Formats: sequence, C-alpha cells, structure tokens
Amino acid sequence: MAGQTRRRGAALEEAILGAAVAELTESGYAGLTMDKVAARAGTNKNAIYRRWPNRLALGLAGYKQLAKTAPLPDTGELRGDVLELLRQANRHWSSPLGAILRELLAAAGGATEFLAQLQDQSGDAAAAPWLTVLGRAVARGEAVPEVLHPRAATVAVVLLRNEFVARGVPTAPDDVLVEIVDEVYLPLVRGRGLAASAG
Repeated sequence: MAGQTRRRGAALEEAILGAAVAELTESGYAGLTMDKVAARAGTNKNAIYRRWPNRLALGLAGYKQLAKTAPLPDTGELRGDVLELLRQANRHWSSPLGAILRELLAAAGGATEFLAQLQDQSGDAAAAPWLTVLGRAVARGEAVPEVLHPRAATVAVVLLRNEFVARGVPTAPDDVLVEIVDEVYLPLVRGRGLAASAG
C-alpha cells in the first residue's frame, strides 16, 4: 500500500496511537475506525489488530493517551484541595475529552473486560491525586495517616460520578460539589481520625 512506512515495535505502536488520538479528537469514538487509523498511521489493519483486538480497545488506548493529568490543586487546606479536584473532574466530564470517555463507557456496555480497563483508568491512576492531597493534609496535621486508603480517598469523585449517572447529564451544579465535600468527604476523613484515636 502506498504511504506505508516500515516500522516495528514502539515506533509503530506510537504511530498507531497517535493516529487513534487524532481520530478521536476530530470525530469522537463514533467516527473512529480501524481503516481511518491505519491510513493515518501509514500501516495496515493487521498491525493494529495485533496490538488491539477491536475498535473499543483501540479507543480506550487512545483515550488514555489523550487524558492528561491536570495540575494538582494546592490551596493550603484539605477542603479547598478536595473541592478543586471535584471541580476539575466536573469540568473534565463536560469537556470534549469527557464526551469521548462517555462514548467509550456507553460502547463498553456489559463487556466486563473493557469496563475493567475503564475502571483501571479511574482506579489506581485516579486515586493518586486524592491520596496526594490527603497526604498533604496529614503532613499539615489536618488528618491522620489512617485516611490514606484509596477507597476513602476517592469517595468524593465516586459520588460525583453517581450524580452524572443519576441526573443523566455530564456536569453537576457547584452546590452539589460543596455538599459532597462538606457533608460526606470531610466528615469521613474526620471520622477515620476519631476511630484511629479511639483504637
């Protein structure tokens, strides 16, 4: 095929992922096809299928390339940091990149292996910023080390995701974010501190 370049390994994978990212950015997941990615990457579909078994797997890989970590807030206090992290997540879900993620979630449907990959994207990777802001709070004396647990750390963003599902819209009003922080997250963090001191 004209336009193909002989590449192997990491160089070929990078070209394919770059093409997938470009297609996702221009057309969303709905417009992503193996043919378009192959043409843009200057390779053939077999090279793509050897690395990603189907369009959804390629779309997930492209999304992960696209998703850049926003700078961590550092307001000097836990409440401000947590609120800003929630606001970042809220903005992300209503952004063009969030639209791609929503398309991928819809496409994954009941395919548990792909749901697991999506959850991985928002599992350990997404727990890291929350654990970082909690770690800073521990260092400032605002919280005890016992709060540094991934499930406790990510409760706020899980509740925000639940808002999206329950409301059927990709954004939540700011007063809902404030309520999640003040009525659930901070009491949880403080409660873990009380449990630790009583133990």
